[in-house]
Amino acid sequence: MPFVANFPFFSIFLCMVSGVISSVLKGKNSYKLNVIALMGSLVMNISLLVYMIGNPQPITYIMGHFSAPWGNELRFGPLEVVIACVFIFVMLLSLISGKSDIFHDVKEKNINLFYVMINMLMASLLALVYTNDLFTAYVFVEINTLSACAVVMAKENGKTISATIRYLFMSLLGSGLFLLSITLIYDLTGHLLMVNIHESMAQLMADGSYKLPVTIIVGLMSVGMAMKSALFPFHTWLSHAHGSATTASSAILSGLVLKGYIILLIKVYYRVFGLELISNLKVLNVLFIFSILGMIIGSIDAINETHIKRMIAFSSVAQMGYIYVGISLGTTAGFLAAVFHIIVHAITKPMLFSAAGGFARSSGHKYHFDDLKGAAYRNPIAGVAFVIGSLSMIGIPFFAGFATKYYISMAAMTNSNKMWFVLFALAVSTVLNAIYYIRAIGVMYSKQGVENITRYKNPKSYTIGMALFIIANIMLGLFYSPIISLLTTGLEVL
Repeated sequence: MPFVANFPFFSIFLCMVSGVISSVLKGKNSYKLNVIALMGSLVMNISLLVYMIGNPQPITYIMGHFSAPWGNELRFGPLEVVIACVFIFVMLLSLISGKSDIFHDVKEKNINLFYVMINMLMASLLALVYTNDLFTAYVFVEINTLSACAVVMAKENGKTISATIRYLFMSLLGSGLFLLSITLIYDLTGHLLMVNIHESMAQLMADGSYKLPVTIIVGLMSVGMAMKSALFPFHTWLSHAHGSATTASSAILSGLVLKGYIILLIKVYYRVFGLELISNLKVLNVLFIFSILGMIIGSIDAINETHIKRMIAFSSVAQMGYIYVGISLGTTAGFLAAVFHIIVHAITKPMLFSAAGGFARSSGHKYHFDDLKGAAYRNPIAGVAFVIGSLSMIGIPFFAGFATKYYISMAAMTNSNKMWFVLFALAVSTVLNAIYYIRAIGVMYSKQGVENITRYKNPKSYTIGMALFIIANIMLGLFYSPIISLLTTGLEVL
C-alpha cells in the first residue's frame, strides 16, 4: 500500500485534533490553526488525487488490527478523492471570505468554539466521503448534524435559535430513519462493512423472497438522507437557517453539508445494494417526483423572496432537485450528472452566499433588496462574483452550470420513461432561475434612489477568498472534461 493511502485518515485526524486544540485558543489563533489544518488536509488529498490519476483502482484502508468483517475500513477511489478535495477547498475559501462576518456576528468569547465546530464538521464530511462502514457513517452523520446546528446558531439571536431548532428536528428525524435502516440491514446480513453487505444482499435477493424488507430499507435510507439534504418537501428549515446564520455558515451549510449526505447515499446505492437492485425496487420513482417538484417549486419560492440570502437558499432547494433527478434516473449517466452537479453547486453556491455577505456588509449589514441597491458598486468584487455565480446557476454556456444541465439532459435520454419530465422541468426551472437571478443582479447594479455610492474597503481575506472562488468557477466552466473523466472512472470502481 502506498504511503499516500494514509492521507484520508490523516486528514480526518488532523481536523479532529485541530478542533480539540482550538478549544483552548483565542479567536484569531483558532482561525489561523483552522486554516493551517485545512491547507494541510488539502495538500494531502491533492497528493492522493495525483496518485489516483495514474492508479485509479480503489484502495481499502484497514483501521486498527481487525480486518473484515469485524474491523473498520476506509475505501476510496478517484470519485471520493475528487469530492474530498472540493470539500476542503470550498471550506477553506468559505472561512477566508467569511472571516470578517464571523468576527462581527459571533461573540468574541465564542469564536474559538465556532472553529471547534468547523473542524468537527470538516472531519465528519471527510469521514462520510471515505468510510466503508455503515455504522461509522452514522456516527459521523450525527457529528455532522450537531456541528452544523452549532455553526448555524453561532450568532446567538432569536432567529438563529429558532432556525436551528427547525433544522435539528428535521435532521434528527432523517438520522433516525438512517439508523433504523442500518439496524434492519445488520439484522438481515450480519455485516456493517459495505462490501460485505453487498455480497450478503446479493444472496438474499437471489430468490426474490426478501424484496419487501429490502425495499423498506432502501426507502427509509433514501428518505432519511433526503430530509437531511433538504430535498422537497423536506426543505422548510433551509431558508430560515440560511437567512439568519453568519455568511460562512450559510456557505458551508449549502455548499458542503447538504452534499455530504448525498455522497453517502450514492456510495450506499452503488456499494451496498448495487445499481441494478436500486433501479428494480422503484424507490427512485418517489425521489424522482420530489426532485421534479423541487426544481420548480424551489425556483418559484426564490422568485417570491426579497431577502437575498433566503433567495439563494430557495435556489438551493431547486439545485437539490437537479442532483436528485440525476440519481433518480437510475443510470450511470444520471449518477455522473448528479455527482458533477454536486461539485458545481459546492463551488458556486458558497461564492453566491459570500457575495451576498459582501453586499450586506457594505450596506449596513442589511439583506433585503430595498437596502441593497447599488451594492455592486460599493463592493465590486462581490458584484463580479455574484454575476458569475448567477450565470452559472442559470446555465449560460461557458459557465459550469451549463455543463451540468447538459449532462442531466443527456442522462435523461437514457431513461425513456422519465425523459420528457426531466427536459420539461429543466426548461421551466432554467427560465425561473433566470428571472430571480437577473432581478437580483439588477437590484445590485441599480442606482435608482441611491444618492452617494462610496466604495467599501474589503478585508484582504475577503478579496483573496472571492478571487479564488471566481477563478475556480471560471476554470470549472471551461475545463470540466478532465473532472468528468475522473468521475466516470470513479463511478466504475465505486
